[in-house]
Amino acid sequence: MQKDTQIATVKILEGVPLAPYSNYRIGGPARYFCEASNEEEIRAGVLFAGEQNLQLFVLGGGTNLLISDTGFDGLMLKPSLMQLERHGNVVTVGAGVLVADLLKFTIEHSLSGLEWAGGLPGTVGGAVRGNAGAFRGEIKDRVVSVESFDVQTLETIARENAACQFGYRSSIFKEKNGREIILTTKINMIQDESASIAARIQDKINYRLERHPMEYPNIGSTFKNVDLKLVPVQMRDAVAKVVKVDPFPVVPTAYLISEAGLRGTQHGGAQVSQKHPNFIVNLGGATAVDVKFLIAVVKERVFGKYGIALEEEIQLV
Repeated sequence: MQKDTQIATVKILEGVPLAPYSNYRIGGPARYFCEASNEEEIRAGVLFAGEQNLQLFVLGGGTNLLISDTGFDGLMLKPSLMQLERHGNVVTVGAGVLVADLLKFTIEHSLSGLEWAGGLPGTVGGAVRGNAGAFRGEIKDRVVSVESFDVQTLETIARENAACQFGYRSSIFKEKNGREIILTTKINMIQDESASIAARIQDKINYRLERHPMEYPNIGSTFKNVDLKLVPVQMRDAVAKVVKVDPFPVVPTAYLISEAGLRGTQHGGAQVSQKHPNFIVNLGGATAVDVKFLIAVVKERVFGKYGIALEEEIQLV
């Protein structure tokens, strides 16, 4: 039975099912769960985890997260900081704001620069942590600064863009692996016509709906695209026709998976998508074990065919 415990300013829940918090609809319960609406509540949750000697995991939108069937034996902390303010062309965004809601805000305020993110799921905090990108755009291109909370020192840290160490689907926050919790991000935008901004966002949404398997629960691209420099020299001619810039020359992993004959491969309730083979979808009743099995199969087959070691873009908990 789920229990509630009031710790200082925040409520700590026990035995909370995590599947509803994941786009995959997969995952067992969290031993403890805390949704924090401000920095004070985040601090209280972090202190509780420390006092109880619990592992701490920060949950965003659950859009690139594969949660174990056995759940999480620690404190799952969900920062729901919803600040969304404009100061000139700079927008201050709380980590818990959905990317979709930020895009609506940019349309309402005639602010351009994030149209590439149309249809991107998840929270702004998660997008910053993983330096989300698509269509030759990346969140780092617009970030002015980021405030985060250090779970060890309990201090707030402010960083300018360069200090965030953004890389391909990475940042200092991702590299620190839970040491810091993103609070707010300042994003620099450009003035433009609202109708034009809305049209460009909708164009990207339509692209995703047409090419991605949105009809099934999924957590986006399973693997990162492959840096062309990492492709064995003897294989570069074989993949030359599909190389794209994103934001540097890469080989789409979907192509490699398809050429390895894995499109549509199924295990239990999980399937390598027919529509976009870099997505592993939940056809219904899939478990984390099913998904992990397919991940292993894909990595083995692609390496066997191309000598390329795929790297997961999703996070496993």
